[in-house]
Amino acid sequence: MPPAPLSEPPSPATLTARLLAWGQDQGRSLPWRTVDAEGRRDPYRTWVSEIMLQQTQVSTVLPYFERWLTRFPTVEALAAAPPDDALKAWEGLGYYARARHLHRAAQIVVAQQGGHLPHTRAELASLPGIGRSTLGAILSLAFGQRAAVLDGNLKRVLSRVFDVDTPLGQAATEARLWALSEALVMTLDRDDQAGPLNEALMDLGATVCLPRSPACLACPLTGHCLAQARGVQAGRPVRTPRKALPYFDVTCGLIWKGDGRLLIAQRPPHGMLGGLWEFPGGKQEPGESLPECLRREIMEELGIAIEVGEKLTAVQHTYTHLRITLHAFHCRLLHGEPQALGVAAWAWAWPEELAAYAFPVTDLKVIRALQTAISVGPVSWPDDVGARKQPLAQRTPSS
Repeated sequence: MPPAPLSEPPSPATLTARLLAWGQDQGRSLPWRTVDAEGRRDPYRTWVSEIMLQQTQVSTVLPYFERWLTRFPTVEALAAAPPDDALKAWEGLGYYARARHLHRAAQIVVAQQGGHLPHTRAELASLPGIGRSTLGAILSLAFGQRAAVLDGNLKRVLSRVFDVDTPLGQAATEARLWALSEALVMTLDRDDQAGPLNEALMDLGATVCLPRSPACLACPLTGHCLAQARGVQAGRPVRTPRKALPYFDVTCGLIWKGDGRLLIAQRPPHGMLGGLWEFPGGKQEPGESLPECLRREIMEELGIAIEVGEKLTAVQHTYTHLRITLHAFHCRLLHGEPQALGVAAWAWAWPEELAAYAFPVTDLKVIRALQTAISVGPVSWPDDVGARKQPLAQRTPSS
């Protein structure tokens, strides 16, 4: 038989005691949780991991974190690197503003803090990319301070334990969940217990209190969870039905120069996919054919005229706020010299040099399609290129 409904919300002190004991015994072993001989964590590693973990699963973050620390082992190394290097190391992880903010914050930390991540709430919160939950995570995990966290895992756990029946995203719901998280932290005996408590809540949400089919029988909070007692845990947290995402057809051009190089463009530093390189193009307007769209976009962004040839591939992709199909065409330059009209920069690159640039995932798929086409046979080069171009395998890359 199901547990009898609880007569009142569970005691925060009881919850924290159970969570701390469970976390010590069942907590995950993760590379950013390592400590030195004195039991202290590296604030830089904690900071990087928390930025990467924003809206991203641990399994996805793990290889990126290892590669990032190899490339940028210290905040000084990150601050000294060009922004493009940070974007390249982030390539494929998504939400690229995180990488831009992390790089800019590292420069501020080196210039203003002597390379030491600040440990006061106000100074840490002033750095780019550090919001309220990330701030609480860094303060509690890296500096042993009493601070609350409210990431996706905690929202789910707290919504079930306290049976929060209002939708996520509403201001009142978010305020209530923050109050619940802070109430748990305030019951602790010591400030330095906040980090272990926050990690126990994160781990519980990631391994037991799952979005679907939560393992309630294995949960340390069984008998202290209102949603479980009332049999509504599958309906918590409450989510507002998601609206259908708008859809767009988008074009991009593999614009070949006479010597066999490709034209690539860098997106403006701010906004969606800011600072990444791409094959230039843009969104199809009503009444346009795809080739007409591509010719217009290239003229508007780069001030050059092109001839649109065969389609190489079409890539479907879903972002958080829209869906697209990216149609990639072979093109040739007819006349004009590229200008940075609607782009931050442009460059001519040999196909095998593209790996040095940071591209969005859609363009990476276009590059793979191009590599496949090159590997299986002659590519349909524009006519005036094919007569003068050496096979890729026989050419030495140059600028």
